[in-house]
Amino acid sequence: MLVIGLDPYRVPGPWDPAPVAAGIEEGRARFAEHGVGAEFCLVGLDGSDDVPAVVTAALSSRLWECVVVGGGVRGDLALFEQVVNLVRRHAPDAAIAFNSTPADTFDAAARWLA
Repeated sequence: MLVIGLDPYRVPGPWDPAPVAAGIEEGRARFAEHGVGAEFCLVGLDGSDDVPAVVTAALSSRLWECVVVGGGVRGDLALFEQVVNLVRRHAPDAAIAFNSTPADTFDAAARWLA
């Protein structure tokens, strides 16, 4: 499983990233609890990442059964379109799933486990 989301510590704005980061870690732990391998590709929106290059590298690193696209990515329509099209291009056989919260990322992926 590949999870594509935003690194909460690299999203500009006057907000507290700690609760989102805790949710991401809770989601990551649920994959481990269920013995399901997952990699997280968390990108920054602070200009520190070439988002298409980072996402393409993650998608191209192996064959993925499922790619979960996080809510932060979906909150920016242009970014969401870009990520979905990168998934279609670089992981065409992967299911695409969407979480509701960072903590339920495993549940989103589990809907597509073979």
